[in-house]
Amino acid sequence: MRRPVRDSLFCLAIASTGFLSAAPRGGVLHVALRAEPKTCNPVTALDAPSRDVIRRLHADLITIDRASQKTVPSLAESWSVAGNKYTLKLRKNVRFSDGAPFTADDVLFSFAVYSDEKVRSPQRDLLLIRNQPIDVRKLDAHTVTFQLPGPYAAAERIFDSIAMLPKHKLEAAWKSGKLRDAWSLNTPASEIVGLGPFRLKEYRPGEAVRLERNPYYWKSGLPNLDGLEFHLLADEDLQLARFVAGDIHLLNRLTPKAVAYLERRPEAQIVDLGPSLEYNFLAFNLSPNSPHLSAFNTREFREALSLAADRDAIVNLVFQKRATPIWGHVSPGNKLWFSNKIPHPARSIDAARARLKSAGFTWNPAGTLLDPAGAPVTFSILVSSSSHERQQMAVLLQADWKQLGIAVTITPLEFRALLDRVLNTRQFDTCLLGLGGGDADPNPEMGVWQSSGAMHLWNPNQKSPATKWEAELDALMQNQMGATKPTERFRLYARVQEIVAAEQPMIFLASPNVVVARANTVGNFRPAVLDHQTLWNVEELFLSKGGPAK
Repeated sequence: MRRPVRDSLFCLAIASTGFLSAAPRGGVLHVALRAEPKTCNPVTALDAPSRDVIRRLHADLITIDRASQKTVPSLAESWSVAGNKYTLKLRKNVRFSDGAPFTADDVLFSFAVYSDEKVRSPQRDLLLIRNQPIDVRKLDAHTVTFQLPGPYAAAERIFDSIAMLPKHKLEAAWKSGKLRDAWSLNTPASEIVGLGPFRLKEYRPGEAVRLERNPYYWKSGLPNLDGLEFHLLADEDLQLARFVAGDIHLLNRLTPKAVAYLERRPEAQIVDLGPSLEYNFLAFNLSPNSPHLSAFNTREFREALSLAADRDAIVNLVFQKRATPIWGHVSPGNKLWFSNKIPHPARSIDAARARLKSAGFTWNPAGTLLDPAGAPVTFSILVSSSSHERQQMAVLLQADWKQLGIAVTITPLEFRALLDRVLNTRQFDTCLLGLGGGDADPNPEMGVWQSSGAMHLWNPNQKSPATKWEAELDALMQNQMGATKPTERFRLYARVQEIVAAEQPMIFLASPNVVVARANTVGNFRPAVLDHQTLWNVEELFLSKGGPAK
C-alpha cells in the first residue's frame, strides 16, 4: 500500500471492542478531516485527506486486513502462484457504483493507467521490478494473470490499495492525456464511480464530503450505514466540541490535548494502540534550484542540526510522552523491520557546533552562523496550519537552532498549498511532515527512497541518482524487493536505514502513538495500527439506536 503524506498525525498491537455484532441498518456516520481533500482521483492522490475519502469509494484486488496484517481476498476471490506468475480469479457479478459490470478489462485498464509514465501515478514505483513493468493479461472475463519480471518479495501485497478503475468512465480521459485532471473535487458526483462500500453524493467546499451507500456493493448486506460524512474541521477544539455534542462519531489519531479532554467525558471511548509506524521528520530541499543548496548539501550541516534537535522535548511537550524519539525512518513500533544498529547520539549543542566548524562554517561577533562563503545562514520551515503538533515541533526546532546562531522562520500553510510547494513547485527551504503507516513492509516506500520516486522528498523525480549514496539506496531497494529470503531482505533494508540515518536528507524526530476515539453508539469498532486506523472496516460499522454499541 502506498504511504500517504500525513497532515496531522504513517507495532503490531490491535485493539478490539469484541467480535462483530449483529448490526442494525441505517444512519450516517460522521467523522472529522483535519484538512480538505485535494482530489477524488485514486491515480494521483498523495495526501492523506484525499486518500481517506477515496478508500471508501474504491476497492482493490487483494487487501491487507488491518487487524491481522495478512492478505485476504477482495475483488479477487482467489489466486494461485507459479514461479513469478500470479493468476487471479475475479468475483463474478460485481458491479461499479453506477451499475456497470466489473470485468478483467477494467483490471487491464487500471494497471495500464497506473503503469503509464505520463500519468505519473505514485503507485507506479510499486509496479516496476528492476525498472521493468508487470505483464498483465486477460485469460477470460474473470481471470487475469500478472507475470512479474523477476522475484518480488511479498508480491501479494502490491495489489492492496491499487484501486480498480472503471474503464467506461476514464478511458477517454486517459487516451486524451487528461487523466491527471479527471475526478477533481468539482466533478459531478455521478461521474465518480467505484467499487467501494460508498459512492460520492455531495462535496461542499470548505465544509464536508458526503458519501452514500453503494447499492451495488459486492459484499452482500453491506455496508450497514446509509452514509458517511467527512467534516472539514481543521481546528481541534471545534472537532472536540462537535464530538462531545454528538455531531462527530469517530476521531482518528488524537493529540495529547484531545486525549486529556476526552478522558473526562463519558461520551467517548479512547483506545491507545501504542507505537505507530509513522515517522515525523524535517526534510531539506536538496533540489538543484534550492536557494540554500550549498549549506543544505553539506552533510555536516545536516548532522549538526540533527544533533541540536531536542527530541525528548518534542516527545514530552508536544506528545505528552505518547510518542517515541527516532533517528531513522523505521519506528520501533515496526517490530518486523526496525534496525537496532541506527545510532542514537545524545543531543549536544557543543558537538553540533564542532560539526559545523569542521565543514568551514564560522560565527560573527554577534553569534550568527556564517556559511563557508561568509553569508549568514537562515532558512524557513514550512508546516501545515492544521497541525498543532507540527507547529509546536517547528517552534522547538527554531529555539534549538537559534543556539547554533541560525535564524529560522516558520511558515504555516494550508496543507494542500504546502504539498503543492513540496511536491510540485519545490518552492520551500525545509518542511515538517509525517509518513506512514499503511503497511509494515518496505515495498510501499519505493517511491520515497528511490531517487526517481515522486515521494523522494528532498530531490524527487531524478533522471539519475544525484549522489553515490542515493545510487546505493536505489540498488538496495530494488534488491530487497526481489529477495526471497526474509533474512536477506532484512539485511538489505537495514542497510537502507543506515544510509538514510547517516546522510540525513531528513531529520527524524518522533513517532507518535496511535490513539483514537469513538462515540459509544458506534458498533463493530476494531481500530488498528495500520492506516486508516478507524475506517478500515467501515462497511461493518453501525450506529446503535439505543444504548452503547458493542
